[in-house]
Amino acid sequence: MPYVKIKVTDDGVTAEQKSKLIKGATRLLVDVLGKNPQTTVVIIEEVNTDNWGIGGESVTVLRQQAE
Repeated sequence: MPYVKIKVTDDGVTAEQKSKLIKGATRLLVDVLGKNPQTTVVIIEEVNTDNWGIGGESVTVLRQQAE
């Protein structure tokens, strides 16, 4: 049973986009590894931008600096 975990920041990912991610990840495992889509689990975890850091800064700060 394949298990895929996708982490994204929690700033506006729509239900439609999440559905596409789930379908796309499932399709990838079917196409590449021949896995059964009925037993493929996809989890999407949304992380607050204050809790996601890149290069020593939170995504919140990086986005503020980019404005």
